[in-house]
Amino acid sequence: MRVVLDGDRLPDPVPAGEYETCPVTDVLRRLSDKWTLLLITLLGRRPYRFNELNRAVEGISQRMLTRTLRTLESDGLVEREVFGTSPPSVEYRLTPLGVSLLEPLSALAGWAVDHQAEVADARRRLA
Repeated sequence: MRVVLDGDRLPDPVPAGEYETCPVTDVLRRLSDKWTLLLITLLGRRPYRFNELNRAVEGISQRMLTRTLRTLESDGLVEREVFGTSPPSVEYRLTPLGVSLLEPLSALAGWAVDHQAEVADARRRLA
């Protein structure tokens, strides 16, 4: 297992500018929005048409789905294919870069599930 978080390499104090430009901070901000992880997980199963995704994610508006997919596309994680049907249909799939994110996300999800009781206990103790 490769350790990425190495506290010995961080300056003390950590300059705000360095933190703001950190690639890890950037990616975690992107992934932590309300819909991104769910969409990446769904697209990790198979390609989806826009309306399929809209039906698969309860509570997401068409506007937010469009915005999130465009952001993932601009990050190179999702690709969009337009079919020349009438009306045109659009399909979304993970790019190879997006697929490469599934394993670390799965590890994080596994950790969260394995430790959810401990985290909940700690929160209750401090509440």
